[in-house]
Amino acid sequence: MNTAAPSTLVYDIRQSRYLNITGRCTLACSFCPKNNGSKQLHQYQLALDHQPQATEIIPLLGDFSQFSEYVFCGYGEPTLNLPTLLAVAKEIKQRGGRVRVNTDGLGNLFHRRNILPELSECVDALSVSLNAQNETLYQQHCRPKLKGSWQAVNAFIQDAPHYIAEVQVSAIDGLDGVDIHACQALVEAAGCQFKYRKLGALG
Repeated sequence: MNTAAPSTLVYDIRQSRYLNITGRCTLACSFCPKNNGSKQLHQYQLALDHQPQATEIIPLLGDFSQFSEYVFCGYGEPTLNLPTLLAVAKEIKQRGGRVRVNTDGLGNLFHRRNILPELSECVDALSVSLNAQNETLYQQHCRPKLKGSWQAVNAFIQDAPHYIAEVQVSAIDGLDGVDIHACQALVEAAGCQFKYRKLGALG
């Protein structure tokens, strides 16, 4: 008899509904709870037993008047499940909702094409994780699985504001060697908004 709890496909933090559409990721960050034995965030268990399709997510969107935005975010990289992301985001936009995608900025590298035009049709805001001011520290802390990831995330940050109205790029204070001010300068030079994050503070 299978007594495992069903996967948490949506979860709420403050006035946002979060959409958990994949457990796969292009990074293996040293600071990510998933890589340190926990897939829990607050009271939510975010481990997925499959990669959900849009038909599973759309019925869970709920009452749009209750949420200020819908955020694609879990312990995976949402652009790796791009068909579900795009289909659900388009449904949200058709119903008058706001869409944000939390991403590591490696979607173009992974898909081997520029996915920003597709995102621009149904995404209001991007939150991109940078977390280092140079390639050495990026490799150390983010541990990318794809060759050329540092160059790819920087290219994504440079290109994203041409497609998406609101692009926020974050770095985490507390990672060894990471210079928050240098990260901020890099982000603002690309025309993006910088978001300061503190190590260990989730959600």
